Amino acid sequence: MYCINTRGGQVKECRRNKRLASTTVRSGVTSNVSEFQERVYSELTRVPKGKVTTYKWLAKRVGCASPRAVGQALRRNPFAPWVPCHRVIASDMTLGGFRGRRTVFTLKEKFQLLADEGVCFENGKLSDARRLHVPERT
Repeated sequence: MYCINTRGGQVKECRRNKRLASTTVRSGVTSNVSEFQERVYSELTRVPKGKVTTYKWLAKRVGCASPRAVGQALRRNPFAPWVPCHRVIASDMTLGGFRGRRTVFTLKEKFQLLADEGVCFENGKLSDARRLHVPERT
């Protein structure tokens, strides 16, 4: 189990089960997720408001070779918005997908969530590289 403190993005390991882990978010929502999903969600809580990261970077941080697998985990995110999946974009600095889709409606929603946090896109790409959160592994 991971207890996620949404204020500071702090993640504390409480208990782990080999197959499924029960994750509790500050909102009181509890859901069974895989260990892989748990790692993805925990790492994503470290991306601060007003910043974005990429599916590829997030995959590397959780020890996975597949950015698509990260996208699938985010598609199933039962903890949104406390685990901010809208803060993950494609490596080419475009929006990528949102809620498992790439429709006009879902991308518009993701665009607006990011714009509300001060992250802007120009000609479909991230306009300010300083908004990219890709720190080295510590």
